[in-house]
Amino acid sequence: MFQKDTYVERRKILKNKVGAGIILLFGNDESPMNYTDNTYHFRQDSTFMYYFGINHPGLAAVIDIDNNKEIIFGDDYTIDDIVWMGPQASIADKAALCGVKKVMPAKALGSALDKHKKVHFLPLYRPENKIKLFELLNVRPAAVLSSYSLDLVQAVVSQREIKSYEEIEQLHQAVNVSVDMHVAAMKYIRPGMTEAEVAAEIHKVALAAGGNISFPIIATINGQTLHNHYHGNTIKDGDLFLVDAGYENQMCYAGDLSSTIPVSKKFSPEQKEIYQITLSAHQAAIDALELGQPFKNAHMAACTAIFDGLKAMGFTKGSTSDALETGAHALFFPCGTGHMMGLDVHDMEDLGEVWVGYNGQPKSTQFGLKSLRLAKPLCAGHVFTIEPGIYFIPELIDLWMGQGKFREFINWDKVNSYRNFGGIRNEEDFVMTDKGACLLGKPKPKSIDEVEALRG
Repeated sequence: MFQKDTYVERRKILKNKVGAGIILLFGNDESPMNYTDNTYHFRQDSTFMYYFGINHPGLAAVIDIDNNKEIIFGDDYTIDDIVWMGPQASIADKAALCGVKKVMPAKALGSALDKHKKVHFLPLYRPENKIKLFELLNVRPAAVLSSYSLDLVQAVVSQREIKSYEEIEQLHQAVNVSVDMHVAAMKYIRPGMTEAEVAAEIHKVALAAGGNISFPIIATINGQTLHNHYHGNTIKDGDLFLVDAGYENQMCYAGDLSSTIPVSKKFSPEQKEIYQITLSAHQAAIDALELGQPFKNAHMAACTAIFDGLKAMGFTKGSTSDALETGAHALFFPCGTGHMMGLDVHDMEDLGEVWVGYNGQPKSTQFGLKSLRLAKPLCAGHVFTIEPGIYFIPELIDLWMGQGKFREFINWDKVNSYRNFGGIRNEEDFVMTDKGACLLGKPKPKSIDEVEALRG
C-alpha cells in the first residue's frame, strides 16, 4: 500500500468531484475455477484498489458524501480459513492503513444505503457484483449499463488517468520487469520448442520478481492473430515469434510490451524489410506525441508510415491520405496504436472506452480505426502504450480481395504472395510529461541489431 494520506486525499478529491449522495464501490470476490475452494488468482477491483489499497476479497465500501462518512464492509477470515491460510490481518487493521475508521460486516451493507439519496455506482463487470447490486438497489443486471452513475465514472476517470509521482515509480518498476521477460524470451527461443515452453520461461521471470503477469501471455508463431493465446505449436527455423507480455507488481501496476523475434539467429531479408517498416511507424508515432494534442495524431502518423513503407515494397499504391481516409491501410494494421495503462493493463476499460479514451466523444465505426482505444488530447500524467504493427491475415486478405475492395490502393497479387508471412509488433510504454513523452522503464531491445545480438 501507499501511505495512508494518499488514499485519504484520493477519496477527498472524489467526494468533491461527485458532489452529493452516496458512492458505492464493490471490491472483487474470489472466483472459483471448478469448485468453491479451487479459485483463480485473486485480483482486487482496480478502482477499489485505487481508493482503498486493500487486496482482500469480498469487500464493499460506502462513501456518504453528505455526511462525510466512509465505511468498509466485509467479513474477517475465520479460524477455519486461518488453518489453511495462516495468520491474517483483520479488515479493521487494513482499513486503518488507508484512513478508514469504520468497518462493518458484509451483511450490514444494505442498511447503510439511504434509498432516499442518490447512490452512485460504476458499470460493473463481475456478475456476482451485479447480483449484489440487484439485491441492494433492485437494479437488474441487464440494466446496469443504463443505470450507472456517469458523474462517478467521469470523476474516477479524471483522477485515475493522471498518474502521480508514486504511481509512476511503480510503473517504471513494472515495465523494468516486463523488459526482463522479453529479453528472456529473445535469449531462450530455439527451433523444436513449443510455444508453451517459451510462455513458461516468460512467466517464470514475472513470478520470480514477486508479482505475476498483467494479462495472459501471447507467445506465438501466428502473430497475425492479434490476441493469440494458443501455445500448442512447435517452433521452427524461419518462423517469426511474437511475444506480448507484461508484469503486474505487488501494488497491481502493470507493464505491457510486445516484441517480434526471429526463431533463426537472423531475420530473413523479407522479415527484415517488414520489421524495419514497423520500427519506422513506431518512431513516427512517438515523434507525433505532443502535450495537449490528440493521441489520434500518433495513430495516424503510424498508419502513414506503414502505408508508405509498404508502398516502397510494392504492396500498396496511390494517395496515402486517400487510402487512410477510406481505411485501406487497415488490411495491414487493423487495430490501434495504443491504449492507456496503469492499475489495469488497459486502464479503466471497465468504465467505458468512450470516457477513458475519447472524453465522451463518439468513436469511429470504420474497420481498424474503431479499434483505437485512445484518441483524446494527452495530458501530463497520462500513461499509454505505443504498439503499431504489420499483419498479413489470410482470412482478411481473402475477404477483401474477393470483394474487390481497395484495388486503387492495394496490389493484391503482391499481398497474396505474403499471405503466410505472419505479423510483427513492437510495443513500449510511455508517460506524458510537461516536457513531452518519456519512456517508462529501461529500453527494450527492438532494433534489428539489438534483437539479433540476443539470438546468438
